[in-house]
Amino acid sequence: MNESIESYLPAPVSQTGFRSRDERIAIGKSLRDKLPRADHAIWQPPANRRDPIEILEESNQDRIPELIPIRYGRMLSSPFTFLRGSAALMAYDLSLMPNLGIDVQACGDCHLLNFGLFATPERNLVFDINDFDETHPAPWEWDLKRLAVSFVIAGRDNNFDDKDSEEAVEQCVRSYREHLRAYSQMSPLEIWYDRLDMDTIIDMAPNAKSKKLREEIAEKARKRVSDNLFPKITAPVGGRHRFVEQPPLIFRPQLEDFEGRVEEALEDYRESLSLERRVLLDRYRLEDMALKVVGIGSVGTRCYIALFFSEDNHPLILQFKEARRSILEPYTRKSQFDNQGERIVMGQRLMQSSSDIFLGWVRARNNYEFYGRQLRDMKISFPVEGYSALQMKSYAEYCGWTLARTQAKSGDSTTISGYLGKNDQFDKAISKFALAYADQIEKDYHSLVEAVRSGRVEAIEEDF
Repeated sequence: MNESIESYLPAPVSQTGFRSRDERIAIGKSLRDKLPRADHAIWQPPANRRDPIEILEESNQDRIPELIPIRYGRMLSSPFTFLRGSAALMAYDLSLMPNLGIDVQACGDCHLLNFGLFATPERNLVFDINDFDETHPAPWEWDLKRLAVSFVIAGRDNNFDDKDSEEAVEQCVRSYREHLRAYSQMSPLEIWYDRLDMDTIIDMAPNAKSKKLREEIAEKARKRVSDNLFPKITAPVGGRHRFVEQPPLIFRPQLEDFEGRVEEALEDYRESLSLERRVLLDRYRLEDMALKVVGIGSVGTRCYIALFFSEDNHPLILQFKEARRSILEPYTRKSQFDNQGERIVMGQRLMQSSSDIFLGWVRARNNYEFYGRQLRDMKISFPVEGYSALQMKSYAEYCGWTLARTQAKSGDSTTISGYLGKNDQFDKAISKFALAYADQIEKDYHSLVEAVRSGRVEAIEEDF
């Protein structure tokens, strides 16, 4: 396994050869000749750009057919939901743009709602990236550019003028740049141990009103645990707790020998856990399992939820999400992991400051691959849909800070910092790119609207 991981992860040491910090800063500065920082502002779709609907249709391959219209229906809600469901399309576009050739462990779907709070094993609330389905080594610029675009699209959803959205992007990139430079001066262990916890975010609140809002979000997050969740989605049936079916969003698949398949898969998953966590899992017994539709980009993939109980009926709910090949792989390099669930678990552990104790992977009898984790463990996103421009800028600061830390863990933060420099030239370039690419997202969104109108694709819009 060590050889597989070694060949899979970004290798900052091999790129720098243990050069001094001053040498790496100088190398970074010299890369401005290869790719001027101002050039990052440019987005001009090529004349032969692929049809966006074709790329979306391609990303539907091997999804559950009857759920694909739900995916499109959710993407139709707004340009922002379209952005969330079209990571494959942006990955294609980013691959057409020049980059410095410095890889990090990338998220692959780095938009502002894929950041949020969750609990560490020590039961502390931390702010971090929380979605890794697409994680894969890729150019460091890609995650930052997708994150920047998401602030513009979300700002337009909130009826901000583009000036406010541009300022939020600049705040995000400035925070990324300045924190990346700070991380480049720290030891690898200091970076590894660093985290942004909710107490820090509360303490950084600019006023009493903001502090109270952050405290309320933290309190809401602390209630999002299995004990509070299972009564809402289960009901007693014949003396057992069962998930309440809500087809097509929650249902039990009609598969031959489903219970036997589940038993085999859980044993395979158990083997992926470390010994002490196998002991913990063994304190629980499986009570029920169902398929649950989640998210936007994940709709149509196979996502199971599993209800367990301890001897004294303490609940545990695990989620097993289908692990498909990363959307970044066609534009970078082939993953060295045989199991895509293992790819996701290893990428998540590398990027996050702390990860779920039940992270593991499995290959089912039908060769579908999955990764497992707790369904909710104080996991919550910030309510950016109702944010003011000032709140959005504060949130942008935390996202930029967090992305800097994840990239410093796996990549060459010193060389990148040398390239970025201490002024705001790069910040302004990314803000211009974000505005231009947000216009592209809106055009592609209208292409989907037209594809649905013409009958090219089918969409089911849900009533909430």
